[in-house]
Amino acid sequence: MPHPYPIREIAHQSGLSEATVDRVLNQRPGVRPSTAAHVAQAIADLDRQRSQLRLTGRTFIVDLVMQTPDRFSAAVKAALEAELPMLRPAVVRSRFDFREKAQPGELVKALDGIRQRGSMGVILKAPDDPEIVEAIGRLQDAGIPVVTLVTDLPLSQRVAYVGIDNRAAGATAAYLIDQWLGDGPDAVLMALSRSAFRGEEEREMGFRATIRERPGGRVLVEATDTDGLDEAVRDQTIATLREHPDITAVYSIGGGNRAILEAFDVAGRECRAFVAHDLDRDNLTLIQERRIMAVLHHDLRQDMRRACQVIMQASGAIDGPIESVPSQIHVVTPYNIPTQPVA
Repeated sequence: MPHPYPIREIAHQSGLSEATVDRVLNQRPGVRPSTAAHVAQAIADLDRQRSQLRLTGRTFIVDLVMQTPDRFSAAVKAALEAELPMLRPAVVRSRFDFREKAQPGELVKALDGIRQRGSMGVILKAPDDPEIVEAIGRLQDAGIPVVTLVTDLPLSQRVAYVGIDNRAAGATAAYLIDQWLGDGPDAVLMALSRSAFRGEEEREMGFRATIRERPGGRVLVEATDTDGLDEAVRDQTIATLREHPDITAVYSIGGGNRAILEAFDVAGRECRAFVAHDLDRDNLTLIQERRIMAVLHHDLRQDMRRACQVIMQASGAIDGPIESVPSQIHVVTPYNIPTQPVA
């Protein structure tokens, strides 16, 4: 049990005598397993309290930089602001740079600006682009850790990724849609916002791989590069439906789901199965109206809490290894909608 504490302090925390603590720490005979466990718990408690003392009175400036439609950035902002009081005794102040559309150079400029003015850490949702990867390296060299959110940049010097296993999410969507469609000839529309986002690419790969496992396969039609913005999504979907009359289902990887359904309405077509991502304000209404069948959801508040904790760990304020642990994927239907508010 390696530890930095005097025996007297461990004894006080555990309620045991100093002699008993000494026997446990030096692995002398005659110690009951329950007594050893009691000492181990006391050391763990001291570790946790030491972290709390280091956090007291500290202010962490955290920057969020995201290229994403407003409906998702609003949900992320609401989730972070709901979690900030839970991070006490530390005080976390957040700054936001949200863009619905951006060139890589614009995001690089934003990241370099953060490096120049200083920050305790950056939470980033951005395309997997070499310029952005280099900008993350410059932030790391300046002592500013970067946590990627929702979509990873694994070849960069980011310290951790926070979000779901996107490949597993795509496989889950394929399983659900294929079960609902059955053995018919139905084709599936895979709607991405932009293929440069690695997370969306991994969802697509998981979806394709799982569909290929079924006998006879199934026709998959990809539509991308709309940035998930409603007008572009609607126009593209209308054109895609005209070209592919056998499309009767949608896996919406990148959003714009109201616009996709409007396109089906314009075409006079039924959408037999629709799986989307994230319980944002649009998807909440659509699933309540039974217009989409399932949403693959992850707890954004938990993700934001984890991202802030990683930044604190990187600064040495919290003990423990920094790890990328996938968020749990929840399959939300009209019958199990979470009660927490959606932005």
